[in-house]
Amino acid sequence: MQLVDLWGSTRAAQFGTVAGTMSETLTLAPTGDPRVFVAPDGRRLSPPAGWACLPPGDAGLTRRVKAAGPSWAVIEKKGRKAFSKGLWAPAETIERMRAALEAERSTESYAKKRVADVERRERTQEAYVVTFAQSVLQFLRFAPRWQALATTVATRVAAHATPVGSGTVARTERIPVEERAAAAVIAWMRHQTTGYDDMQIARVKGARREVRRELAELSRAVLDIHRRDIPHEPRSCTLCQAAAKPEPSAAAPHPEDWLL
Repeated sequence: MQLVDLWGSTRAAQFGTVAGTMSETLTLAPTGDPRVFVAPDGRRLSPPAGWACLPPGDAGLTRRVKAAGPSWAVIEKKGRKAFSKGLWAPAETIERMRAALEAERSTESYAKKRVADVERRERTQEAYVVTFAQSVLQFLRFAPRWQALATTVATRVAAHATPVGSGTVARTERIPVEERAAAAVIAWMRHQTTGYDDMQIARVKGARREVRRELAELSRAVLDIHRRDIPHEPRSCTLCQAAAKPEPSAAAPHPEDWLL
């Protein structure tokens, strides 16, 4: 195991390749040892003497510490998601930035700015929920006979998929909102109109994705039925039955719902 002391005289020449410039952050992966990390090139590194870990949670302080000098961002990847395990930097830098930020946050102007920011984010979120529900309605394209059902489905899909921090496909900006709406409907139907949540799926690579693909085809077939102005018995329709159930209160999105 190679432990690197960035500040030791014998390692001074490595500063540029390990920690970058005075304002750069090196991204590392965690190990079983809380003070040993893996660099992108495979080296195992240990923080220099005098460094401390700033836990995640305060984005403003984290940004300032990063800008103040060299630092290590410890990121744990699980599948396609990444989770911060904290930022390592000189303890003196962390405390200096924390003190400066606390002084700034104690002012009346900062308090007013925070209130304005919260109100702006709430307005933005409310507008996005409306826009997303409209996109869902456009994707559904139900016949006039089934417009009430379409409105219920659009409202529930939007409420389920759009909360900030939910991690669902509705929150990504990588694809157009129309595609997000279509994917969110299929994800919602997978859990509300099929037995997916209770299925015993073999732990074989690709098995779960294949099941999800097959269920998506079934869901699209159900949607197509409601795009034709032909009556059917709601008690025999999985979508009608799902919409007739009491609306769950703040149901948490399924971990896979962000996937296409």
